Formats: sequence, structure tokens, C-alpha cells
Amino acid sequence: MSNRKTYTHLSQSDIALQIESLVQAIEKTDAPAFRITQSRSGYERLEETRLSRYFTHIKQMVDLFDDRVEYSYSEHLQAFREACQDVGLERRLDGPICPNERGTAYLDHHHSMNVLTARIRQLTRELRYRRKSGDRSVEARKQEKDITGYTDALVSLYSRTTIVRVNLYYRSEAQARLRVEHVFDDLQQLVIAHKRNPIFEHLIGYIYSVEQGDRNDGQGYHIHAAYFFNGNVVCRDVWKATEIGGLWDDITRGQGYMESCNHDKGRYGDKCGIGQIQRGDQAIRPHIHRAMKYLVKNAQHLRLRPEGARCLRTGQLKHPFRG
Repeated sequence: MSNRKTYTHLSQSDIALQIESLVQAIEKTDAPAFRITQSRSGYERLEETRLSRYFTHIKQMVDLFDDRVEYSYSEHLQAFREACQDVGLERRLDGPICPNERGTAYLDHHHSMNVLTARIRQLTRELRYRRKSGDRSVEARKQEKDITGYTDALVSLYSRTTIVRVNLYYRSEAQARLRVEHVFDDLQQLVIAHKRNPIFEHLIGYIYSVEQGDRNDGQGYHIHAAYFFNGNVVCRDVWKATEIGGLWDDITRGQGYMESCNHDKGRYGDKCGIGQIQRGDQAIRPHIHRAMKYLVKNAQHLRLRPEGARCLRTGQLKHPFRG
């Protein structure tokens, strides 16, 4: 997946991560974006600082907020967006610029970036900004608790439950133009298929989590998924994972691929919490919990998502006769 770096125009996911890196770097230093000094002859001299390299893709960073879709933003993207609005940043071919303090003229690009940096730094010191990270951690812990309870209830429905865990990715060429709303559209197609596609016959529950890879893994937007089937009827977990992978390929029109945890259960050893599970095996429950908690980890949260979209989705718990 390293070939993603060959694209000059970065993906939406990558640009969001670039903004996050910029804001985090600004938090850690009092340096300007560029150091501008006056020479003896009266000319301005430009020197790069430790922040300068974070402005390489500044045009695409500003263009991310095109208002085509109403998004909810992480604290880093929100601070960047507010700062751009506060300083009156405007797009220009040679780089974004903003007016001077009096509003009588426009600063050049490098002076404008220093003004933008100062405003971002002010915003990151506000309590509402600092609170967001803590709120996200609290929400992740709550989701872990909810997922654990949901999983226990599903495994208790039948004498045997078959658990399938897959990761649904997009190929590098698709990631380059992928927008986060497209991922939620594809997820909706998966959920609709639960009632229409025979692959999901005897499905008793599911968990979906839409996530975003970090700057190093190259995964971009992706979906983690877990499916729970009546194990008295469905026992071939590896084959079921293969079928789901084929469906994902169809939904994404060949632009997606699947990674199946069930195809390599041996790597988990005695701590495997997927495959066919016996209801009476209490010792395996912590391993199931561990496998499911991976779906709600905080590290790969979305930096932007369509307003009102749920990153975590679970099925409704049904209560059939115990079998």
C-alpha cells in the first residue's frame, strides 16, 4: 500500500491527518510558521522554522473545507477551520493569504501563515479544545462496556455461536479519491444486505466500526466488522468470511478488499475469541471481549464524518427460543 505516496494530490483522509499534524506541532512550540527578518538593505529575509514543513500541503488543507457535505470535525480540524475563518484566509494560486490587522491590505503568503499559526495556537489553549480529547476517551470506554454486554448477550442466545471478524479496506487507487461519506454509503449497503442476501441467513448480530488509519499505516478509511451467526446452523467461519469479502468487492465495484481474521485463527493461540464458540465456555469470554474491543479503540477515530453519522453500529438484540 506504499504506492499511495506517489499521488501528488493527497486523499481526503491524508489531508485530514496533515492538518492534525500541523495543529499538534503548533501546540508544541512557540515558533512562527516562517521567521521573517529585515536585512540591512531593507529587504525581508525568509527563514524556515520547525513548523515550515507542515505547510507543504496548505492549499489542500484549506480546500478540505469545501462545504459540499456538513461534517463533524475532530478538535484539530475544528481549530484549523475556525482559525482560517477568524483571520479571513482566502485562497490564492500562490498560497492562501489573509488581510492585515486593519483590513486595509492583504499580507503575503508567509506573513499570512504566521498569523494563521498564532490564531491556531490561541484556539488550542481554550478549554473546549482540550476537553474534546478527554470526551472521546470517555466515549471509547463506554463503547467498550456496551460492546462487551452486547457480545455476551449474543453468545448466550444459542448453544453455539459462529463469530466472523473481517477488516474491509479500499485499494490504494480508490483511497486517493475516497471521501468519508462514500464509506458510510458502502456501509449502508452492507447493512441493507443483511435482510436481502443469503450470506447473512442465520445472522443474529453484528458490529461495524468506521475508522481511519494513522499517518504511518497507509490504511486510510476502512471498516472493522464482526458478525455473529447461529452456530448450530453456520459452522464454516472461514467460508463465511470469504463470502463477505466477495460481497464487499461487489459493493465497492472492485475497489475494496477484505482481510479475514478467521483465515489465520492460529496466530491467536489459546486466546482466540472468534470462530465457533460454545455457550458454556466461560473461559473464552475474555478473549471474545478483547477481539471486539479492538473495534472501538480510540487511536483510529475519524477526523471528520458526515453530521449525524454513527461510526459504531450494532444490530438489535433478538430473543429467540434458546437452542
